[in-house]
Amino acid sequence: MSEQRKQTDERRAVVVGAGMAGVQTAVALREQGYEGPVTLIGAEPHQPYDRPPLSKAVLLGTAESSAFDVDFEALSVDLRLGLEVTGVRPGDQELDTEAGPVPYDVLVLATGAEPLTLPGADGVPGVHLLRTLDDAARLRPVLDRKRHIVVVGAGWIGAEFTTAAREADCQVTVVEAADRPLAGALPAEVATPMAHWYAQSGAELLTHARVAGVEPGRVTLADGRELAADAVVVGIGARPATAWLAGSGIATGPEGAVTADDRLRASWPGVYAVGDCASFPSARYGERLMVHHWDNALQGPRTVAADIVGESHEPYDPVPYFWSEQFGRFVQYAGHHARAGTLLWRGDPASAAWSVLWLRDGALVALLTVGRPRDLAQGRKLVAAGARIDTERAADPAVPLKLTAL
Repeated sequence: MSEQRKQTDERRAVVVGAGMAGVQTAVALREQGYEGPVTLIGAEPHQPYDRPPLSKAVLLGTAESSAFDVDFEALSVDLRLGLEVTGVRPGDQELDTEAGPVPYDVLVLATGAEPLTLPGADGVPGVHLLRTLDDAARLRPVLDRKRHIVVVGAGWIGAEFTTAAREADCQVTVVEAADRPLAGALPAEVATPMAHWYAQSGAELLTHARVAGVEPGRVTLADGRELAADAVVVGIGARPATAWLAGSGIATGPEGAVTADDRLRASWPGVYAVGDCASFPSARYGERLMVHHWDNALQGPRTVAADIVGESHEPYDPVPYFWSEQFGRFVQYAGHHARAGTLLWRGDPASAAWSVLWLRDGALVALLTVGRPRDLAQGRKLVAAGARIDTERAADPAVPLKLTAL
């Protein structure tokens, strides 16, 4: 064993946040041979759980929970649940918690993101968010009673909740301030065809619709329209859960994310950040990325653990990936299209299955697929390889995407 490895294994590792990123960090540390004490702190009282099923099986009552299948005792991980961390003093290597200070030698920040709230709606009865297991538990009776629901925001979470609510035979009106769904995530030519999915499901989508006020039983729009609402579900985005770092000296960006380096190290020695609460520099895309998706929370912990044990110094530069199940469709995305110059369709967006590709200087940098998982699997590999593709062949959905590489 190297001297660095020996010293590392004698240090106390503390992970703050018991979601996917935090749990996977604790697991990865043990898998990579870390023998020192590991403490995992979660603010919620529940056994650590996976979040994607909350807007699907848990919400619809087909599953009671989505707890991770991890034996923390067997891993010798000290799991401390229901404990709020209120601050950190990196100079003293201590966390401030409701139960008193917690010392650490290595600290991993994995606190995730918290949903944005609707201004003026805090404390109004019947207004809901959907981020936690308790949120899903509060919403299940609403769906069971087949209430009239107003969803604020036609983003990913709004679409998934609307899908579940329509499956439960609720009347749903979705209000979106932009001119289309997913306005912050996808360009108009890609997102606009998705607007038809709402009507096909029986939900009403109102675009250019800003909320002016919410009160029990009613949502008022800026143009004076009033919508009946037995319940309101807000899905207008999320921000990194890092407010508790204020005054710590740990650097964060303008959006609140911890500005990690390419090995997910924060600005203080011995401090790392992973998952939704962190941003990282991508050499692949030439910019700093903040990725609020499940796969990032799964992959990043392996880089963190490897750096902590001193076994690898590989930079963290993944091809971002996520999926969404909505309106009977399986939507997948891989890459980052912000600086792409060319958009290429594979198939008709009015059909049940199609893909869209983004290219930069002839190389595939991102793709979105609807009902074409093979395109996603092959395209993700092409993006990772930086492959240039034959655009004429790639535009033919009958040609396997892997055969379009030049």
